Amino acid sequence: MSPGKFISLEGGEGAGKSTQSRLLADALRARGLGVVTTREPGGTPGAERIRELLLGLDGEGWNPRAEALLFAAARSDHVERLIRPALAEGKWVICDRFIDSTRAYQGGGGGLDDEDIMTLHRIGSRGLLPNLTLLIEISPQVAAERLARRDGDEADRIGGRGADYHARVASAFERFAKAEPMRFARIDGNGAIEHTHQQILAALAPMLEHTP
Repeated sequence: MSPGKFISLEGGEGAGKSTQSRLLADALRARGLGVVTTREPGGTPGAERIRELLLGLDGEGWNPRAEALLFAAARSDHVERLIRPALAEGKWVICDRFIDSTRAYQGGGGGLDDEDIMTLHRIGSRGLLPNLTLLIEISPQVAAERLARRDGDEADRIGGRGADYHARVASAFERFAKAEPMRFARIDGNGAIEHTHQQILAALAPMLEHTP
């Protein structure tokens, strides 16, 4: 059995990653492929517990180093218990956020060194990277409009940080995509949901052509 494919969806708040993850999963299943959808932080019972610690609205929150360590712990369990087994079974794994979010949020936004974050990833998750990372990019204005409709006045602990923080996050994502053009596909997410979905399918077309 050939190994499965690992696809991550990345982007800032309001980019529509969860919606596009569902649409992509439906499209792949329609082609007869086995698909697992998951998210970070989360995906396994232990990682979901860590998600509550990271994103909950109560308490004082965590410094960037503590956040990075918690994300690395959640990801290690997620990779070991869900992602690698699914890939070994030949399934396609679609993950809403992965290591690049930690690099962008705790690194670009929080100021941590990228190499330190990747060292944690090599220790915790044996350096696993997606076959393809779909970076959904939207303007700050579109993001603000979508978040107002979605969250009202209550965002999670990280999503509710200031505009300067999220600008640094967006800049980090752009920098990663430029540095690794073979792994990243940049998707314009400012338009209609279906238009974004069609761009994603086009980005995956080369991989699907070589899928039995």
